[in-house]
Amino acid sequence: KNTVKCYNHYVSEFLEFTKKNYQHLTSNDFTFYLDHYKFSSTSQQNQIISAIKFLYEKVLNKKYAKIDFSRPRKERKLPQIIDKTILREKILSIKNLKHKAILSLAYSCGLRVSEIINLKIVNIDSDRNLIHIELAKGKKDRVVPLSENLLKILRDYYLAYKPEKYLFEGQKGGKYSNTSAQKVLKTALFKSGIRKKVTLHSLRHSFATHLLEKGTDIRYIQELLGHSSPKTTMIYTHVTE
Repeated sequence: KNTVKCYNHYVSEFLEFTKKNYQHLTSNDFTFYLDHYKFSSTSQQNQIISAIKFLYEKVLNKKYAKIDFSRPRKERKLPQIIDKTILREKILSIKNLKHKAILSLAYSCGLRVSEIINLKIVNIDSDRNLIHIELAKGKKDRVVPLSENLLKILRDYYLAYKPEKYLFEGQKGGKYSNTSAQKVLKTALFKSGIRKKVTLHSLRHSFATHLLEKGTDIRYIQELLGHSSPKTTMIYTHVTE
C-alpha cells in the first residue's frame, strides 16, 4: 500500500510537470524532470526513479533502453543506537500496556514496524516460545524467539485490551497504523527525556547491536533480522562498543 501511494504521488507530479499527454512522453521528458527536481535525499531520488520507471515499463510498455535510470550512490549512514540499560529501564517504566508491548516487541525481537502492526494473535506461539513473522520484507516467513519476560508483557496487554484478530488494533478495530506506532515511541522518548532523533527502527538497530556486543554470531543475528545478505547485518559491527 505504501508503494502504491508513493508511486501515485511521484507519477502525478511528473505528469503535472511535463504537461503532456502520457502517451507522448519521451526519454527527454524524464531526463529534464530529474535535472530540475530538488531532491531532499538519495532515498527520495530512488523512489522517484522507481515510480517513473514503473510508469514507462509496466503502464506505457515503452522501450526505455535510451532512458538513463541510473541510481544515485546510496548514503552510508550509521544506525542510531540507544544504550541498553536506559532502553530497558524506560520501556519497563511505561504505564500504558499497549505502548509497552509495542516497544518491547520492537526491541526484544528486532522487528520492523510493519511486522509489528501485521502480527496476528495466532502468530504468538506461547507453547514453544516463538513468534511467527508472516510474509515480511521480501515475502519471507521467519520465526523469532519469545522470551518469558516479553510473553508476560504480551499476556498482561492481551487481558487488558482483548484484541480480536491483530495483536495491536486501533480504537475502531483493524490493525494498528504505522503512524500510531511511531507516535508511541516519540511519546515514550519525550517523557523519558531521551532527545535522540530515533524511530521504531532504531530499536531494531539497538537489538542487533546489543546482541553483537554480547558475542552472538552475526549469522544468527542475520537470521533473526531476516536479512538476505550478511553484508546488511555487518553494518552493526561499526557501531558496537
